[in-house]
Amino acid sequence: MSAAWLVPGIKRLFPVAFLLLTCPGCGVYSFTGASIDPGVKTFTVNFITNQAPVVVPTLSQKFTEALKEKFLTGTSLNRVDRGGDLEFSGAITGYSVVPISAQQGETAALNRLTISVNIDFVNHKNDQQSWSAPFSAYADYSSSKDLSSVQDQLIDQINQQLADDIFNKAVVNW
Repeated sequence: MSAAWLVPGIKRLFPVAFLLLTCPGCGVYSFTGASIDPGVKTFTVNFITNQAPVVVPTLSQKFTEALKEKFLTGTSLNRVDRGGDLEFSGAITGYSVVPISAQQGETAALNRLTISVNIDFVNHKNDQQSWSAPFSAYADYSSSKDLSSVQDQLIDQINQQLADDIFNKAVVNW
């Protein structure tokens, strides 16, 4: 069987493919869904301070690193210590544990750890895309476990959620 019938269809796709690949205003797309202007080459994540009433000593460092890692793995941007085309700063504003599910005997079956942050995002290439916004994420754990035994794992999980949410707001234009 000949594939000659395929050639006209392929020839029609070349102009469409060419336009999609060369469209100057379309931005750069990645498998993460990021749509970043081709003029943007670098990003900076300033140290995210901890201003929460409850301070976990390692939380600021872990969160700052999670946000950096998200942009390193989710984009082709280069990280710079200061003066990036995209710049993030902010503060951790909340760290709380509350019971969320009662069980027999009026004790909690589950507890919820919630971390809140306020992030300032500056796009130095397009100021109209800059913003300041609060973000919050949580993870639940069994009340039969002591917080200190699960805290590091929960913080890592929550930091990943927060980094994903910030990444999506900053560079995924859905």
